[in-house]
Amino acid sequence: MASALSPPQVLKPKYVLPSHYHESFLEKKGPRDRDFKKFWAGLRGLTLYFYNSNRDSQHVEKLDLGAFVKLTDEAPWGSPHDPSTHFNLVLRNQEIKFKVESLESREMWKGFILTVVELRVPSNLTLLPGHLYMMAEALAKEEARRALETPSCFIKVSRLDAQLLLERYPECGNLLLRPSGDNTDGVSVTTRQTLNGTPVIRHYKVKREGLKYVIDVEEPVPCASLQAVVDYFVLQTKNALVPFLLDEDYEKVLVPSPAWLGALKPKKCHPAPKVQAKPTKPPTAPKPEPKGLPSSLAKKLAVSSAQALFPTTGLASVTAELEEKLQRRRALEHSAELAGGQQANLGAWHVSHVDPSSQN
Repeated sequence: MASALSPPQVLKPKYVLPSHYHESFLEKKGPRDRDFKKFWAGLRGLTLYFYNSNRDSQHVEKLDLGAFVKLTDEAPWGSPHDPSTHFNLVLRNQEIKFKVESLESREMWKGFILTVVELRVPSNLTLLPGHLYMMAEALAKEEARRALETPSCFIKVSRLDAQLLLERYPECGNLLLRPSGDNTDGVSVTTRQTLNGTPVIRHYKVKREGLKYVIDVEEPVPCASLQAVVDYFVLQTKNALVPFLLDEDYEKVLVPSPAWLGALKPKKCHPAPKVQAKPTKPPTAPKPEPKGLPSSLAKKLAVSSAQALFPTTGLASVTAELEEKLQRRRALEHSAELAGGQQANLGAWHVSHVDPSSQN
């Protein structure tokens, strides 16, 4: 008797565990936590990820190290435990307490955190040569990762357009990154500050040297990434310089110049309003020819006034119409002057022929 066919086995998808610069079990206590909670923790980039177990691929919590201030070794007050198993992570907005299993684990965590935050391998920790080598590898990965990142204040505009952005939208920031004007792989920094009531625009070159960027000032400043360049200017000015961020696409708020034509890709272009060739009611009447000016200069003034009124298409026809109206007006004025002269001559002739006896 033939056996019944068994249903095909459905293979469960294999989840790829995330890679980290360093990972191990870590007990964490935040400002609102009553006690420590154990996680499997991993460091990648400038973020600490926390998982329920070392088999999970989805984190349940994370900490951004961009607000890093310092690391401390002090144990919580009144704790009977060895202070060497505790360390604190101080951020700008909070302080997190950690507990590890040994002094070696504590030094490892501190070393990797300082490596990605300061972009250098720390030399003041109790570490073995193998640990230092692992941190040097993490440093190389972090530098490569940051080199590929582009700050949000980087916009592909020219030097002049960068100035226009900062002048027209000061509420969006006063520091902007843009491509270098000398067609190299470097960038430039444009800033705008008000000093003693006067707006001051400055431009700084940032050269690319290998994986690093060097700010070209009197004493060159090396930076590991473009974001580090932005952070340097913000830090040196004590937050007086703010990275430029527009709420809407800049091609929608700035009139594009010829330099922007290759960079702009508007989603939907609206046709420009057509100017009638012969408007029935022009906005303003053309200015008459000033007395004492040559006719050629007066024609130039008439043409320039027409260009100011109608800067779009159909300019030639509009200008011709205005010139025609101007000539008609001059002809009328000339006719009026001739008529007035004739009347004056007639009046003078009449006075000269009055009977002298009638004046008495």
